[in-house]
Amino acid sequence: MDPNESLIEYPSDFPIKVMGATHEEFAATITSVLVELDPTFHSGKMTVRPSAKGNYTGLTVIVRATSREQLDDIYRALSGHPMVKVVL
Repeated sequence: MDPNESLIEYPSDFPIKVMGATHEEFAATITSVLVELDPTFHSGKMTVRPSAKGNYTGLTVIVRATSREQLDDIYRALSGHPMVKVVL
């Protein structure tokens, strides 16, 4: 498969899982990071799930992907953020 080809049709809604240590501003901070790269993103496109012991918070966010470059930028921004432990 050509690395320039994509299995994703753009534009499309794309789910991303983001995990980090529980912090009262975690969801709001991730929202602000995502709005920079997807202006249509809002907190209604996010589900929040605390870990069993409450030490970590998992977020599932749905971004409106318009290109592979945009998705790559989103993954880089989230992965590089100090509050984020894992991005899937």
